[in-house]
Amino acid sequence: MPDKINGIQQLGVGVENVHEAWKWYREHFSMDIRMFEEEATAELMLVHTDGKPRARHAVLALNMRGGGGFEIWQHTGKKPESCNFEIQLGDLGINIGKIKTDNVEAAFNKFTKSGLNLLGSVNQDPVNNDHFYMKDIYGNMWEVKNEKEVFRKKEKSVSGGILGAVIGVKNMEESLKIYQDVIKYDQIVYDKTGVFDDFKGIPGGNHTFRRMLLKHSDVKDGAFSPFFGPSVIELVQVLDREPKNIYEGRIWGDPGFIHLCFDINGIDKMREKVKEMGYPFTVDSARDLETFDMGKAAGSFAYIQAPEGTLIEFVETHKIPLLQKLGWYLDFRKRGNHPLPNWMLKLFKYKRVKN
Repeated sequence: MPDKINGIQQLGVGVENVHEAWKWYREHFSMDIRMFEEEATAELMLVHTDGKPRARHAVLALNMRGGGGFEIWQHTGKKPESCNFEIQLGDLGINIGKIKTDNVEAAFNKFTKSGLNLLGSVNQDPVNNDHFYMKDIYGNMWEVKNEKEVFRKKEKSVSGGILGAVIGVKNMEESLKIYQDVIKYDQIVYDKTGVFDDFKGIPGGNHTFRRMLLKHSDVKDGAFSPFFGPSVIELVQVLDREPKNIYEGRIWGDPGFIHLCFDINGIDKMREKVKEMGYPFTVDSARDLETFDMGKAAGSFAYIQAPEGTLIEFVETHKIPLLQKLGWYLDFRKRGNHPLPNWMLKLFKYKRVKN
């Protein structure tokens, strides 16, 4: 099977208290669909956890408007260690999570009424697409961005799931080898250099940047692609200061944006490709295990590290519970990976967790 990327599955969000954080993300971002929840020990991530297995509690939460999910992740075997400086735009790694909405004004008004920490007003990006920035109560920055394609419009929520991420890079050309050549964001929406009005409310946003927005030209056709929808990656390189490494002195899973995860098919082919390109898997569950159990779900996962330090995860899903109470599981090793019908994806709503 050739390697194929089906969309952003989730953005990893390290937190100090998984129960508190998930409640907040349910209340304000409607991330209330529980795909899995598990307490276990991360034994395969040693290269990114100082060589030690780490106990953790993780929840994969989705939003019925579609987009990627949040993997809300807490260290339970050690004290989570927060970043000891305020992250500035352009620092190395994932700076901002992009959330989709089909009504920017409605989202802005709702978050304003809720008293959330909005970083300025509704503004336009370099191609005049509406968006605004905010911080959650943990200091993570989010961009709420106009995207008309949502999965289930009947939802009451004003925003959907993950549309992409803003990633600070040290060298634009070096990092493009991962985002364009490996992950196949092959179209440049814009490539601009300067001081940008829409960045002014963001910490460090008054500096000079080269910023590049990337999207994919193909129509994704994996099992979950209709739910994930299209996605984008924005790379930002600060040109008039020295950026810091967001995870310098800390480990994977500590608070902040810990990784960006893509749903894929063909993990064996992907292993060969990235090794030839000089970015071999740093973690590879499929090397030793036929499938890796993740609570009630199962699959294979692997990581690479982009030149600026961002951890990119690839997940090949083997099995998920669709209606667990009825014992209905989907096994993609038998079914294949063509798109699931919308009626089946809409059954995710029965996994909703209410506050």
